[in-house]
Amino acid sequence: MCGIYGTTLTYNEQQVKDKLKRTAFRGPDKMGWQFYEQNKHKIIFGHNRLSIIDLDPRSDQPFTYYEHIHIVFNGEVYNFKSIRETLIKLGYKFNTTSDTEVLCAAYLEYGQDCVDHFNGMFAFVIYDEKKQQFFGARDRLGQKPFYYYHNGTDFEFASQISSIQLHMDNLTISERAISYYLAWGNIPDPQSIFNEVKKLKAGHTFTFDLNTGDFNTKPYWDIDYKNEHPFKGSYEDAKQELNEILKDAVSTRLFADVPVGVFLSGGIDSSLIAAKATETSSTKIKTFSVKFNEKGFDESKYAQQVADHLQTDHHVIECNYDEGIDLIKGFNEFYDEPFSDSSAIPSMLLSKHTKKHVTVALSGDAGDESFIGYHRYNWARKGNKIYKLPQSFRKLSANGLNLIPYYRLKVIAKTIQYKDSNEAYLNAMTGLDQSFIKTDYNNRDVEELKYLMHDKKNLIERVSDFDTKTYLNWDINTKVDRATMAFSLEARAPLLDHRVVDFANSLPTDFKFKKGTTKRILKDVLYQSVPEHIFNRPKSGFTMPFARWFKEDLKDFVLSELNDEALKSIPCIDVEKVQFMIKQHMDGSWNRYPLIWKLLVLKQWLNDNGKGLPIV
Repeated sequence: MCGIYGTTLTYNEQQVKDKLKRTAFRGPDKMGWQFYEQNKHKIIFGHNRLSIIDLDPRSDQPFTYYEHIHIVFNGEVYNFKSIRETLIKLGYKFNTTSDTEVLCAAYLEYGQDCVDHFNGMFAFVIYDEKKQQFFGARDRLGQKPFYYYHNGTDFEFASQISSIQLHMDNLTISERAISYYLAWGNIPDPQSIFNEVKKLKAGHTFTFDLNTGDFNTKPYWDIDYKNEHPFKGSYEDAKQELNEILKDAVSTRLFADVPVGVFLSGGIDSSLIAAKATETSSTKIKTFSVKFNEKGFDESKYAQQVADHLQTDHHVIECNYDEGIDLIKGFNEFYDEPFSDSSAIPSMLLSKHTKKHVTVALSGDAGDESFIGYHRYNWARKGNKIYKLPQSFRKLSANGLNLIPYYRLKVIAKTIQYKDSNEAYLNAMTGLDQSFIKTDYNNRDVEELKYLMHDKKNLIERVSDFDTKTYLNWDINTKVDRATMAFSLEARAPLLDHRVVDFANSLPTDFKFKKGTTKRILKDVLYQSVPEHIFNRPKSGFTMPFARWFKEDLKDFVLSELNDEALKSIPCIDVEKVQFMIKQHMDGSWNRYPLIWKLLVLKQWLNDNGKGLPIV
């Protein structure tokens, strides 16, 4: 896990150092850079290393293989040992025990198809001197970030946008991206906050031709959203096969030359990862959970129950108010474009303290998307029946609900008036009330709609696929990458192994969701290791008491940061509407904390980054 950087633009050595120092928290063990010059082309590669595998300096980056292959690489290829064995038989030689060298050799052997052989999370760029070409890729599910600038002639890339931003004098802030952010809470790929900088989409490769300046991308993987490869076996067959895949996914992610632990919330997904880790590891597993001293927000006792059963070396991290406030105020140092998932704060607190014990932590991310775990999937299924009723009847019902002064009923009233369940779900994910957004852009126009708007699968499967390609990629993976990297901690997610995602995607719906039971098959695999009674409780999220803080402890901060003058400086919002919505939150008539947090993050980002930059 590291930070990568590279460019064909002209910068001096001090400027390159500045760009690398800006995100040095991603890799504090070694900062390296290299200038290459050939056939009038000047190229700079840079790297911040977090040493995980082969800690010897021989594996520092930028790394050169067979003299003409140069690479900067962020992430891990978990199956590198088996690839290495195959390549040795084909005559390749290795001087390190790292996956970086294996990646280079695989490129030489398989060309651009090398990515098909990799099981991992990664973003990398190879400079091939012989071809005078950059070749790079981002992992299938977007765990590792990749930003790039291309002006038709030159190319610059980095793990975080702030490295490109530094010493770049021709960037403009994207009004379109701000509009999308206000709807989604993040900036969907391939957009970024700057018009001139894009994100490489997950599951894509790219080439950049140094001679012509041509830049091209292409996909190399996708989920089977058309249901072309359904699983044919029985439920017991599926359970056994899933168990084997999970064991391998976890065991390969436990390999490192540094201490490894597991994030353990006490929920289904993290408990399953902890269980498989204890089954496959020869040493005692370290587990970590967060304890919040706030009524209704502390679930550390459930994590303790799982830890006690699995006999892990468990650590409970007590998080306090002051730490949370400090991270809120310094949020944009690490999330260096607007991002409004408030669970990033507890994620950062967990990472900060976990790093004191280990350098790698396994997480349970992606179980909800792949195995139909969110409550909203059941709501979508039940709500689908409503959209079979005449729209006139639904409108009449909505009018009645709107007469009742209770905001939850008003939300329902708005929801039942949508054309169909697809539109309802899309609106649920982008904000049912967008009346505060003033824009000419259709911020729901994303390529990923194709995973929702089709008839090859039932509604629950379609919304699950849609979330995998949007919410998981744009939100969850961004949150986890920045939260862990802020404290130089590597997060690995076994449930994001593409074999797990592909397998889950192939299963019949009732293997995953049946009679109101979410994540059915995942739970049944877990219950072979941990007693079911521990999990007989409502599902909860990973959050902090922002709603109360914003109208009590942090009320003055909110009203100061979002005063009338500040709101007028924020693009794409109806100031009077926002003022009214903030007032609703403060008087307790409507919980508007997601909007307030979204605007706080955006305003702070504009304060830190927007001075003198046009918004177009």
